[in-house]
Amino acid sequence: MSVTSGTKTESGVGETIRVVIHALLIALVIRTFLFQPFNIPSGSMKATLLVGDYLFVSKYSYGYSHYSIPFSPPLFSGRIWGSDPHRGDIVVFRLPKDDTTDYIKRVIGLPGDHIQMKDGLLYINDTPVERQRMSEFVGEDPCGSEGGGISRVKRWKETLPNGVSYETLDCADNGYMDNTNVYTVPPGHFFMMGDNRDNSTDSRFLGQVGYVPAENLIGRAQMIFFSIGEGEHAWMFWRWPWSVRWNRFFKIVR
Repeated sequence: MSVTSGTKTESGVGETIRVVIHALLIALVIRTFLFQPFNIPSGSMKATLLVGDYLFVSKYSYGYSHYSIPFSPPLFSGRIWGSDPHRGDIVVFRLPKDDTTDYIKRVIGLPGDHIQMKDGLLYINDTPVERQRMSEFVGEDPCGSEGGGISRVKRWKETLPNGVSYETLDCADNGYMDNTNVYTVPPGHFFMMGDNRDNSTDSRFLGQVGYVPAENLIGRAQMIFFSIGEGEHAWMFWRWPWSVRWNRFFKIVR
């Protein structure tokens, strides 16, 4: 009896190990080729994305580079089955100045475009982007002010030349990057900007972000699957009834 029992136990352990290995392989394939979860750690994309949002990014949208693979081994250069993002897409990419860091911003400039800010208004190829004033944003401070808390901030609706519309925030009338030189986007690169214009380190800062190579693209932000209030911790599940933003679950990112 003991020998038979031991054999069954060993068989059961072996089966469990196989199931775990198969599950890990499936998860690896999904993460590498289909979807990868990301969370939003900063307010640079407010009000579109909030600190504490967790979202799925589609890895297949723009093809694959070596950055698509876990730990980013330099197995090849360029992109496989690559396609360019559309203007207005919200994209996760590896920071060109530090390719161990992921950033998320909106694609504003395509290769060959001329991008400029004048008095807080975005110009693409010398044409101002259509902009309409909206009601003020009211929520967790998007401007990085001391003390934080709830703030009221100017909000605009921008519409890009291809018809994509989204909201931007304007923390200051004369922000640091409200007036810039003309940026000419090099071939094979993209110009990224945060929707929270006065509190976003993006392609306007050439020494910190600059133009983003196509190879650095990770994927397109698709859907928020979880969201928790700024300053809260997701693992504190007993606080979820009042810390989770239930209304943001399964929200499509645009």
